[in-house]
Amino acid sequence: VHLLWKLMCRKPAAYIFLQNPPGLPAIAVCWFAGCLCGSKLVIDWHNYGYSIMGLVHGPGHPLVLLAKWYETLCGRLSHLNLCVTNAMREDLAENWGIKAVTVYDKPASFFKETPLDLQHQLFMKLSRTYSAFRACSEPSDSGMERSAFTERDAQSGTVTCLPGRPALLVSSTSWTEDEDFSILLAALEKFEQLINDGESLPPLVCVITGKGPLKEYYSRLICQKHFQHIQVCTPWLEAKDYPLLLGSADLGVCLHRSSSGLDLPMKVVDMFGCCLPVCAVNFQCLHELVKHEENGLVFEDSEELAAQLQMLFSKFPDPAGKLNQFCKNLRESEQLRWDESWKRTVLPLITDT
Repeated sequence: VHLLWKLMCRKPAAYIFLQNPPGLPAIAVCWFAGCLCGSKLVIDWHNYGYSIMGLVHGPGHPLVLLAKWYETLCGRLSHLNLCVTNAMREDLAENWGIKAVTVYDKPASFFKETPLDLQHQLFMKLSRTYSAFRACSEPSDSGMERSAFTERDAQSGTVTCLPGRPALLVSSTSWTEDEDFSILLAALEKFEQLINDGESLPPLVCVITGKGPLKEYYSRLICQKHFQHIQVCTPWLEAKDYPLLLGSADLGVCLHRSSSGLDLPMKVVDMFGCCLPVCAVNFQCLHELVKHEENGLVFEDSEELAAQLQMLFSKFPDPAGKLNQFCKNLRESEQLRWDESWKRTVLPLITDT
């Protein structure tokens, strides 16, 4: 009722764009408002809402079946359909009778590599709240300012990376059922054991950003670990700091398993915008985004992820290593940004109609 009221109180638009999910009851409401106001409905399919409900209630639950029926029926009421993968486009055509155009998610322009001086500012800011970003020891020179990763000469303003600094691993999550962080924790335990066994590996700072229903559960699991060479923190970052963190990190990890098998994780898109290589858990259409051994690595379980962490961080930081090669490949890929992608792909569709 609130959504319908808001739509009816506005000046009629030529188009109503709706991202799905969530689409219950938004698809029906937007279609009805469009009928009354003469607006055309455009649905941007990022996943299927019923498949996400199925993670909690099970695929055969009456509510899930009802949601699927609703989504299938109401999804056909749109004037134009966009979707985020070719696999979803094919599924919509074959199983839903809906013709869609693939529009891959692209990073916004502010997702980019972070200059070293901004990295230092971010690390110093975060160190006031999170111990993982604090220096292990104070500099002998009082004119130096030090974080766990960087050091700044107050007189010259020069920022340098600390020798022997930890590697910075980043993951982001909404802490929901489609991401199993026990995989990462098990891999970190294996990584810790490798260091204890004498492997030449750096200490690790693992930052998992975001908030959601399972955060408290995983925070308890993290507290039960007794890492000596790994620090894990789970901050909720200001919006402006998130891209700076991605642009400062050494490796991203994605544990998103699509509930439908047909959508792609936006977090990886943002990481690639920052030229940050990614290790991602495998699912049906991930190959449309993550190119194994080109811009990152794909794994199936914690054992494989642990082996990848060992290989990527061996002799860290290694200018000739695979991690730097992935960064170079991402820089040379000349990725489209969101606004340019929109102008090339979506704008012609609506100007033609």
